[in-house]
Amino acid sequence: MNGWLVIDKPLGPGSTQIVSAVKRALRSGGYAKVKVGHGGTLDPLATGVLPIALGEATKLAGRMLDADKAYDFTIAFGAATDTIDLEGKVVATSNVRPTLVELLGVLPRFTGPIEQVPPAYSAIKIDGERAYDRARAGETFEIKMRGVTVHALEVVPDAAGAHRAGDTLSEITLTARVSKGTYIRSLARDIAEALGTVGHVTMLRRTKAGPFVLGQAISLDKLANLGQDRTVHHALLPLTAGLDDIPAFSVTPDQAGALRQGRKLIGIAVPPGLHLALDAGTPVALVEQGESGVRVVRGFNLVDVEDIA
Repeated sequence: MNGWLVIDKPLGPGSTQIVSAVKRALRSGGYAKVKVGHGGTLDPLATGVLPIALGEATKLAGRMLDADKAYDFTIAFGAATDTIDLEGKVVATSNVRPTLVELLGVLPRFTGPIEQVPPAYSAIKIDGERAYDRARAGETFEIKMRGVTVHALEVVPDAAGAHRAGDTLSEITLTARVSKGTYIRSLARDIAEALGTVGHVTMLRRTKAGPFVLGQAISLDKLANLGQDRTVHHALLPLTAGLDDIPAFSVTPDQAGALRQGRKLIGIAVPPGLHLALDAGTPVALVEQGESGVRVVRGFNLVDVEDIA
């Protein structure tokens, strides 16, 4: 069990609870104990793509955290909450409602490299403590602005088609593709403020995380059924599914042995940067070509099944 399960996270549970659900399904199916981790936190009120790494794929969970992600989200105008979503209490209101034309006019300001202040209710650490813990304790503190990149930001076509250009909007659904570290709640807050009003997120759905998309995701009910039927492995994507953007090259058995021992390879003709070394199709290591040769970034303890059959 080395690979990825892509879960369509429902409303309610947090990411760690999804990890627990995967562990339960594996136990139910009688699978051998294996490491399990998630590739990117989703808040309880968010739904959608949550990659779960199993076995050797957990070594790639950090890369998944750094990957670009895509979201659909709805901004409700006229009320701001302390959490910038439905969970919080209203802290400000406004009678101003933007038109579709006005909304479309401000979106370019939030596309490309931007700076944003993360929400007070977030997992960012402030002086060693999680911001949400300090916020829940009623503390006042400052969160520094950070740079992120919004690669694409537009109105969801169905949402745009439901409004005429001059209609005022009580809410609108947008789709965004963003870099790591981008807070959609902060983006929604800042868009509302740019329109001269206030707002909060009422729906947040992640549609893509790195190479993983909703079409690959299974529900928790489906996961539980797979566990009972002892067929969880049927939904398992290979470890390499998390490395679709990494070029691969083949190594000989001797070279594979050297990489498994953490030794560098000299004289390998691959371009600079990250690569996946394969031995007869089996992932050996994530490697990087540098001036002194190919060095191991992450090694994988995988054995070709045919070798032990």
